[in-house]
Order: sequence, then structure tokens, then C-alpha cells
Amino acid sequence: MRYFDYLSEEETEKLFYQAPAPFCNGSDKDLLAHAVGAALYMPATKPGIAEDLSSGKHVGLTSVVIDLEDAVGDLRLEEAEAALVAQIRKLEDWSTSGSIDSEKLPLIFVRVRTAEQAERLLEQLGTAVVRLTGLVFPKFDVQAGERYLALLTRYNETKPADAPILYGMPILESAEIIYAETRQEMLLGIKRLLDRHRSYILNVRIGATDFSSLFGLRRKPDMTIYDIGVIRDCVADIVNLFGRAGSGYVISGPVWEYFKSDRVLKPQLRETPFQETAGQEGLRVRMQYINKYVDGLIREVELDKENGIVGKTIIHPTHICPVQAMYTVTHEEHMDALHILESSGGEIGVVKSGYDNKMNEIKPHLNWARRIMIRSEIYGVLNENQNFTALLVR
Repeated sequence: MRYFDYLSEEETEKLFYQAPAPFCNGSDKDLLAHAVGAALYMPATKPGIAEDLSSGKHVGLTSVVIDLEDAVGDLRLEEAEAALVAQIRKLEDWSTSGSIDSEKLPLIFVRVRTAEQAERLLEQLGTAVVRLTGLVFPKFDVQAGERYLALLTRYNETKPADAPILYGMPILESAEIIYAETRQEMLLGIKRLLDRHRSYILNVRIGATDFSSLFGLRRKPDMTIYDIGVIRDCVADIVNLFGRAGSGYVISGPVWEYFKSDRVLKPQLRETPFQETAGQEGLRVRMQYINKYVDGLIREVELDKENGIVGKTIIHPTHICPVQAMYTVTHEEHMDALHILESSGGEIGVVKSGYDNKMNEIKPHLNWARRIMIRSEIYGVLNENQNFTALLVR
């Protein structure tokens, strides 16, 4: 699969200077970690999951998290487990028979409740586990994490050689992480644990909904998670420890839970980018996103990126396209990153941007350039004078 594969060849050529590259759950780990992108959550009790994923029902979907935790009531847990196993086995049967192309399936993750449940599911899935890219571990701390990662290591060390690695994605959302007096100790303990199992950790995810609940807070759709001071401070500490160049992890941002609401503050999408892209049609599309309250989501994704976060948990299919569009790389970003990398041999310390609007310092901007090039490969590079709105107006 690849991002924006629903575009025609002509549309791709018009929009992209460098088209997104294909990937699958057997791709290089660093590439795959950045490719999780907009991960759509769906409850394991949802009927027809296998049919939806194999038919491409949700345009642009590249990763999905099938949820056995908060999205499933306690009284329906046994039913949910059985349904999940049946759906994944169905996908495996269709793949084995050749009735579907498994490489066109989105990356599939399962959010489990406990290590015991995860072990039970792996046993019940049998060979169908190969359809999964990973497991998502909620309320991750050192104690629970030890059990989760022991299971993950055991599976990967005993799996068939040709089976893809099964990755883990811990969610940082517990009280000990958000409370100031225990945060540093807990985060350092989790970091040491993850470092011991680094080859199996795909993403570190932030669960701001659980954080907010501990203070009786909930952001309004006019606001971003960065407007809530206590959450912003915790996110900053997580990025500080887990997002360091060279020793860090890909960090994914908190869920955006709105898809319709009443407006209080001004819309956060400027008219100009939409109008320059498609005139009156662009302005009409802008209003559609504002009416669905996606402008707040777009603003939050922009702030995620500025804080070194790539990836977003989403709860509605209408969020897929705008989030993915925001991860595309502009032509200017790509040219800057390319010039920095090409000038990193030691002879040049600073070089003027090809756009004649900034200075690129080679050493300070080198890690940024490397990250841009990874994103360029996955999400593509837009043509000159194009911006993310071109993917929304089509």
C-alpha cells in the first residue's frame, strides 16, 4: 500500500514532486514507525471489519487499531475477543487463497487490555497473526510493560523466519505519568524498559484523554491539547525524553474526538490557501471542514508536528484525509533538507536556502533534515506552489 493511492496517475503527477513510496507490515522499522500516520480506532465488536478493510471502504485508510479496551463494554469482552479472532482469520484465509492482495490491507493493530489477554489472542489467531502489524498497550507503566514486552519478545523469537515482526505501541496515559511528583521516575523507568526492547517498539503514543480525566478536564473543539497547560507540560516532558534525535522513538499524538460541534471561537483555517488552490471550490471545501469541526484537528496536527510528533489517533473516517495531508512534505522543506544533507561533508557550515528566504545551518539542522527525508518517502513531496489543501480539494 502507499499513501494517497486513491489518486489517479494524472492527479499524482499534478500534485507531487515525489510520490509516496509503497510499504507494508514487513517494511523497514524506521519507515514503518513513521507510516502509522492517522490510525483509525474501531471497536472489536464492529460487524464486517474484514470486509471493510479488504474492500477499501474508507478511502485513504492505511492503519487501523481494533480496540478491545475502552471501546468495548466489560460485559461484551468475551464476544469482542471472539469477533476479533474471526475477523483476522477471515483476512488471513482470503489472503492465502489469493482472493485479496494482503499488501493492500492497512496496517492492523490490536489494542489489548492485559498481557494475559494478548497471549490468549495470539494463541487463538495462530498463523493469522501475520496479518497484524502490532499490539497497542494501554495505560503503560513499568510493571505492566514488563509483561507485555516479555510476551512480545517471546513471540518474535519463536515466530517463523518469514513472518513479519510483531511490534508494540505503548500508550503513556497513567496517573503516575501526568502527576508531577511521580512523572520523572515513571518516564525514566519506562524509557529504560523500552530501550531494552527497542527493536520491537514501533511508536510511543500519548493518551491525553485519560490524562485529562484525572483533572476533570476535556478540551473544547475550539482548542488544541496544547491549550491545556497540565497536558502540554506532560507532553513536553515525554517529547524531551522519548523524542531525542539518535536515541528517541517516533511519538504519536493524542486522539481528536470531535467530528461535529457548535462553534464558539473563530475558524482556524485561513481562506487564502484554499482559494489559491481551487478558487470558489476551495472556499466551499474549507467551509465543509469547518462545519465538521476538522479545522481544530488540522491546527492540532500542525502543533504536533512542530513539537516533533508524527502520527494521530483518530475516531472518524472524515479525519483520515486531513491528517494525512498535513504529513506531506512541501517542496521547500524537501529542498532545504536535501541541501543540508548534501552539504554535510564538513566543508560548509551554513548555506542559503534555495528559496532565498532563510539560512540553513548544516549541523543544527541535520537531524531535522533526516526526519524530513523519512517523511518525504512515506507521505511524498508536494510540487512547488502546492500545499496540503490540494489533497482536500479534488
